[in-house]
Amino acid sequence: MKIMLGIDGSAHALHALTTVLRWRDEGLPCSFVLANVQEPASLYEVVVAHDPEVIEKVRGAAGADLLLPAEAMLDAAGAEYESEVAGGVPEHLLVELAENYGCDLVVVGARGEGAADGRGLGSVALAVLQSCPIPVTVVRVAEPPEAAADSSSEAAGTGEP
Repeated sequence: MKIMLGIDGSAHALHALTTVLRWRDEGLPCSFVLANVQEPASLYEVVVAHDPEVIEKVRGAAGADLLLPAEAMLDAAGAEYESEVAGGVPEHLLVELAENYGCDLVVVGARGEGAADGRGLGSVALAVLQSCPIPVTVVRVAEPPEAAADSSSEAAGTGEP
Protein backbone atom coordinates (compact mmCIF):
# COMPACT_ATOMS: atom_id res chain seq x y z
CA MET A 1 0.00 0.00 0.00
CA LYS A 2 1.34 3.44 -0.91
CA ILE A 3 0.31 6.19 1.50
CA MET A 4 0.50 9.92 0.70
CA LEU A 5 1.08 12.17 3.71
CA GLY A 6 0.58 15.92 3.55
CA ILE A 7 3.42 17.43 5.59
CA ASP A 8 3.20 21.14 6.40
CA GLY A 9 5.46 21.29 9.42
CA SER A 10 2.60 21.19 11.92
CA ALA A 11 2.40 18.92 14.95
CA HIS A 12 -0.81 17.50 13.47
CA ALA A 13 1.00 16.35 10.32
CA LEU A 14 3.74 14.65 12.34
CA HIS A 15 1.09 13.03 14.54
CA ALA A 16 -0.54 11.64 11.37
CA LEU A 17 2.85 10.21 10.35
CA THR A 18 3.30 8.65 13.80
CA THR A 19 -0.13 7.04 13.38
CA VAL A 20 0.68 5.45 10.01
CA LEU A 21 4.05 4.27 11.28
CA ARG A 22 2.17 2.51 14.08
CA TRP A 23 -0.03 0.82 11.44
CA ARG A 24 3.16 -0.29 9.68
CA ASP A 25 4.59 -1.64 12.93
CA GLU A 26 1.35 -3.56 13.46
CA GLY A 27 1.81 -5.31 10.11
CA LEU A 28 0.44 -3.08 7.35
CA PRO A 29 2.88 -3.37 4.43
CA CYS A 30 3.29 0.16 3.07
CA SER A 31 5.54 2.77 1.57
CA PHE A 32 5.11 6.50 1.84
CA VAL A 33 5.02 9.66 -0.23
CA LEU A 34 5.68 12.83 1.74
CA ALA A 35 4.29 15.93 0.07
CA ASN A 36 4.74 19.56 0.99
CA VAL A 37 2.84 22.08 -1.08
CA GLN A 38 4.03 25.66 -1.02
CA GLU A 39 1.32 28.26 -1.65
CA PRO A 40 1.67 30.42 -4.77
CA ALA A 41 3.75 33.57 -4.37
CA SER A 42 1.93 36.67 -3.18
CA LEU A 43 1.96 39.86 -5.23
CA TYR A 44 4.31 41.38 -2.66
CA GLU A 45 6.80 38.52 -3.07
CA VAL A 46 6.68 38.82 -6.85
CA VAL A 47 7.24 42.60 -6.73
CA VAL A 48 10.08 42.40 -4.18
CA ALA A 49 11.91 39.40 -5.65
CA HIS A 50 11.61 40.44 -9.32
CA ASP A 51 12.74 36.94 -10.29
CA PRO A 52 10.36 33.95 -10.34
CA GLU A 53 13.34 31.57 -10.15
CA VAL A 54 14.42 33.10 -6.84
CA ILE A 55 10.92 32.68 -5.42
CA GLU A 56 10.80 29.07 -6.63
CA LYS A 57 14.20 28.31 -5.12
CA VAL A 58 13.28 29.83 -1.74
CA ARG A 59 9.93 28.02 -1.64
CA GLY A 60 11.58 24.72 -2.60
CA ALA A 61 14.13 25.10 0.19
CA ALA A 62 11.41 26.01 2.69
CA GLY A 63 9.35 22.96 1.72
CA ALA A 64 12.37 20.65 1.90
CA ASP A 65 13.13 22.02 5.36
CA LEU A 66 9.56 21.32 6.52
CA LEU A 67 9.89 17.71 5.31
CA LEU A 68 13.09 17.04 7.30
CA PRO A 69 11.45 15.94 10.60
CA ALA A 70 9.13 13.54 8.77
CA GLU A 71 12.00 12.16 6.68
CA ALA A 72 14.04 11.65 9.86
CA MET A 73 11.16 9.71 11.43
CA LEU A 74 10.85 7.49 8.37
CA ASP A 75 14.62 6.96 8.18
CA ALA A 76 14.67 5.95 11.86
CA ALA A 77 11.84 3.50 11.21
CA GLY A 78 13.58 2.05 8.16
CA ALA A 79 10.57 2.90 6.01
CA GLU A 80 10.58 3.29 2.24
CA TYR A 81 9.50 6.74 1.09
CA GLU A 82 9.61 9.41 -1.58
CA SER A 83 9.41 13.17 -0.98
CA GLU A 84 8.11 15.99 -3.11
CA VAL A 85 7.88 19.73 -2.67
CA ALA A 86 5.43 21.32 -5.10
CA GLY A 87 4.05 24.79 -5.60
CA GLY A 88 0.37 25.53 -5.91
CA VAL A 89 -2.91 25.35 -4.03
CA PRO A 90 -2.41 22.64 -1.37
CA GLU A 91 -5.92 21.19 -1.36
CA HIS A 92 -5.81 20.62 -5.13
CA LEU A 93 -2.18 19.65 -5.51
CA LEU A 94 -2.21 17.03 -2.74
CA VAL A 95 -4.97 15.19 -4.58
CA GLU A 96 -3.13 15.48 -7.89
CA LEU A 97 0.13 14.24 -6.37
CA ALA A 98 -1.60 11.29 -4.74
CA GLU A 99 -3.01 10.27 -8.12
CA ASN A 100 0.31 10.84 -9.93
CA TYR A 101 2.22 8.69 -7.43
CA GLY A 102 -0.42 5.93 -7.57
CA CYS A 103 -1.23 6.20 -3.88
CA ASP A 104 -3.84 3.95 -2.30
CA LEU A 105 -4.56 6.24 0.65
CA VAL A 106 -4.08 9.89 1.62
CA VAL A 107 -3.47 10.70 5.28
CA VAL A 108 -3.60 14.26 6.59
CA GLY A 109 -3.65 15.86 10.00
CA ALA A 110 -6.96 17.38 11.01
CA ARG A 111 -5.42 20.84 11.35
CA GLY A 112 -2.36 22.38 9.76
CA GLU A 113 -0.18 25.41 10.16
CA GLY A 114 -3.02 27.68 9.04
CA ALA A 115 -5.33 26.53 11.83
CA ALA A 116 -6.75 29.28 14.02
CA ASP A 117 -8.01 27.02 16.79
CA GLY A 118 -8.13 23.34 17.62
CA ARG A 119 -11.75 22.71 16.67
CA GLY A 120 -13.05 21.12 13.49
CA LEU A 121 -11.11 20.34 10.35
CA GLY A 122 -8.65 22.64 8.68
CA SER A 123 -9.54 23.95 5.24
CA VAL A 124 -6.97 21.78 3.44
CA ALA A 125 -8.02 18.59 5.26
CA LEU A 126 -11.68 19.30 4.54
CA ALA A 127 -11.07 20.06 0.84
CA VAL A 128 -8.94 16.92 0.35
CA LEU A 129 -11.56 14.84 2.13
CA GLN A 130 -14.30 16.22 -0.14
CA SER A 131 -12.49 16.03 -3.48
CA CYS A 132 -10.05 13.12 -3.38
CA PRO A 133 -11.09 10.10 -5.48
CA ILE A 134 -9.03 7.74 -3.31
CA PRO A 135 -9.63 7.03 0.39
CA VAL A 136 -8.60 9.77 2.84
CA THR A 137 -7.91 9.35 6.53
CA VAL A 138 -7.91 12.45 8.71
CA VAL A 139 -5.94 11.98 11.92
CA ARG A 140 -6.86 14.07 14.94
CA VAL A 141 -4.62 14.77 17.89
CA ALA A 142 -6.40 13.53 21.00
CA GLU A 143 -7.52 16.33 23.30
CA PRO A 144 -6.56 16.04 26.95
CA PRO A 145 -9.69 15.12 28.99
CA GLU A 146 -9.79 18.50 30.75
CA ALA A 147 -9.65 20.36 27.41
CA ALA A 148 -12.53 18.27 26.07
CA ALA A 149 -14.57 19.05 29.21
CA ASP A 150 -13.82 22.77 28.82
CA SER A 151 -14.94 22.67 25.18
CA SER A 152 -18.19 20.92 25.94
CA SER A 153 -19.08 23.26 28.80
CA GLU A 154 -18.38 26.25 26.56
CA ALA A 155 -20.52 24.73 23.83
CA ALA A 156 -23.32 24.24 26.35
CA GLY A 157 -23.12 27.91 27.23
CA THR A 158 -22.24 27.48 30.89
CA GLY A 159 -18.79 28.98 30.59
CA GLU A 160 -17.75 26.92 33.61
CA PRO A 161 -15.13 24.15 33.47
